[in-house]
Amino acid sequence: MKKAGSYLLAALVLIGALAGCGAKDGGTAKAPSASAKTPVVLNEVAHSIFYAPMYVAIEEGYFADEGIDLTLVTGFGADKTMTALLTGEADIGFMGSESTIYTYKEGASDYAVNFAQLTQRAGNFLVSREPIDNFTWDMLKGKKVLGGRAGGMPEMVFEYILKKNGIDPAADLSIDQSIDFGSTAAAFSGGQGDFSVEFEPHATSLEAKGDGYVVASLGEDSGYVPYTAFSAKKSYLEKNPAVIEAFTRALQKGMDYVQTHTPAEIAKVIAPQFAETELATIETIVGRYAAQDTWKADLIFSEDSFTLLENILEEAGELDGRVPYADLVDTSFAKKAAQ
Repeated sequence: MKKAGSYLLAALVLIGALAGCGAKDGGTAKAPSASAKTPVVLNEVAHSIFYAPMYVAIEEGYFADEGIDLTLVTGFGADKTMTALLTGEADIGFMGSESTIYTYKEGASDYAVNFAQLTQRAGNFLVSREPIDNFTWDMLKGKKVLGGRAGGMPEMVFEYILKKNGIDPAADLSIDQSIDFGSTAAAFSGGQGDFSVEFEPHATSLEAKGDGYVVASLGEDSGYVPYTAFSAKKSYLEKNPAVIEAFTRALQKGMDYVQTHTPAEIAKVIAPQFAETELATIETIVGRYAAQDTWKADLIFSEDSFTLLENILEEAGELDGRVPYADLVDTSFAKKAAQ
């Protein structure tokens, strides 16, 4: 199996340095009580409007209402988020679920278990240098595209779409995977590539500057994909079920909010999380994600979704054997929260 990054090795290297810092390895947090809030460190893979329900839960005080004192840290990459989780620097990780599969396959004994799925669509968009009214994927043949890192969900979903449309990712176009996550928009503005695969707010920012134009949604063209989920080490789940239950209830309230409010209302709530972005831009991005049915109504990570994820990993050459759904997904917390 090709690795997106050796999370387990990185974790072992950092355990000594991180011991005693942040969340404690294995988890020692007590259940939330009326008299004191439980500190929980959440490491997110990126800070993006794509994850609006989580920010709604933060800004509306849902975590605090559930007795949780939440600290949000941005990992800037699934490999870094997973390393923080495995070393105990974070209690909960939020990233693509492929990372939990890689870690399990690498032989971690106290591996990460997914307990809540947030997004059900890819959150990135294909940006072109010129407007294209009737884009088709075969227009990428012979072109250079700024893509994502090998083994990551953005790149694998992109290649999955190409294959669905009869395009060979290796032979029919050139995909540049050398640019760091978050830097592709600047590289595209600087003249690199014919197309770029971009998350928000970069896709909308490129349009606003006239440097690019959104021509396709990977979320719409890939179909329903378990793109991002929350996970915790097996030991933390076992020792802190009340904390995970409270955390998941708060998340579900955020999910309920985005299902019942307009993009303008959602944008206003999460605006403090994106102080550098104009409110009108946040509303545009929220509307774009809402229109493609990005967010699940509940947080339940189904077995069918997990199987689809493994299919995508296999097609990308990143998985050489199936892993047990029952080992890597615990739906009990999400089911309780949905009741």
